[in-house]
Amino acid sequence: MESIAESSQEMINSGQNQPARTVKPFRFNPLLANLHQDPYPTYHHLREKDPVHQNLLNAWVLTRYEDVRTVLRDPRFCVDKLATRVRNKSNYLTQQKDLDTLADVTGKWLIYLDPPDHTRLRKLVGKAFSPSVIDPLRPYIQGIVDQLLDKVQHQGNMEVIADLAAPLPVKVIAKMLGVPDQDCPQLHQWSNDLSRILDPLLPLQTYEHLNQIVLEFAEYFRAIFAERRKSPQEDLISALIEARDQGDKLSEVEMLSTCILLFIAGEETTVNTIGNGILALLRHPEQLEKLRQEPTIIQSAVEEILRYDSPVQYAQRIATEDVEIGGKLIKVGDKVVACLGAANRDPAQFIDPDRLDLTRSDNRHMAFIDGTHTCLGGALARLNSQIAINTFAQRFSHIELQTDQLDWRKNIALRGLKSLSVSFKSN
Repeated sequence: MESIAESSQEMINSGQNQPARTVKPFRFNPLLANLHQDPYPTYHHLREKDPVHQNLLNAWVLTRYEDVRTVLRDPRFCVDKLATRVRNKSNYLTQQKDLDTLADVTGKWLIYLDPPDHTRLRKLVGKAFSPSVIDPLRPYIQGIVDQLLDKVQHQGNMEVIADLAAPLPVKVIAKMLGVPDQDCPQLHQWSNDLSRILDPLLPLQTYEHLNQIVLEFAEYFRAIFAERRKSPQEDLISALIEARDQGDKLSEVEMLSTCILLFIAGEETTVNTIGNGILALLRHPEQLEKLRQEPTIIQSAVEEILRYDSPVQYAQRIATEDVEIGGKLIKVGDKVVACLGAANRDPAQFIDPDRLDLTRSDNRHMAFIDGTHTCLGGALARLNSQIAINTFAQRFSHIELQTDQLDWRKNIALRGLKSLSVSFKSN
């Protein structure tokens, strides 16, 4: 484990007549480079040796399914307030930069709110992600996927992230919000940059850049808000404005925060699921062939992909009172990292968890978190991923990776590839 851990918990005897040598206790370090390449051996080690583990950053890391689910559902744990983190960072910047816009906007994201504000906003925005709204998008999503794959079909190769996974969710969210399709490249760039805020170990100087991104995002959306007030459309932005004007107490900042979060959350979950999923299928050709032969299993296939290599790896919480988890006392104010990726590979919950099985039954994974903060856009991310992965599998054959040196994004909270180059033959 030395390649992925700072030490082991074992006593090593260097020889029959040599005294035993004590090695320092294992301390989980989320900054190790090879954790991005393959975190699962480390998760397995933690789950077996120290499932409620206090790491180098003095946060409690939970790796068992039951412990993770308990923390995500227990009201004694609250979300870690992003606005507080951002404002604290401004005190350490060389020139005391004002990060208030970044703090105000990201601090109103649903994922960083507790009830009652979380309940109110989720109820309002949730209407846009009901089955009656999502299901009719299927033909539109299929059309986008077909267009994206048409562009690369005759090349015999493609970059899965740039050519398929990244453009798809941005176009779908833009359609829902009612923003012009030609703005999607800029919206993608902004959301891709701003998604780095989800990493609690983000370098200090990056916060200044992200504050500027939010200012540009805000200017863009406020112009659209003004247009919709003059001329409402059948889109989500108009619905948010109407709700606000009817007294649902949705502030301008909350409207802005919601629109930005939809792009970031919608993109991150979908891009990572499609990229991780296609990679997993290429590494398990028998499962790829099963999907080709039985395309109707795509729903269970995507659920298995979400479990097997989860797009979101961690959810952070803070104890609001002393709580005992797994025999360890977590004190009020302590940070807790619920490791979703580890929970979804827990053998106590899943049979043969390191095996990819597209027809796995009873697959109650937590890829989209659990409890009150279950991902609001989970149904949309699933639909995007189902259509993209299934269409890719049916249209192309003899698919091969173009490199064994995969480049994973350096974000401890998210798991996704920067790029995934493949060659193929068209069916």
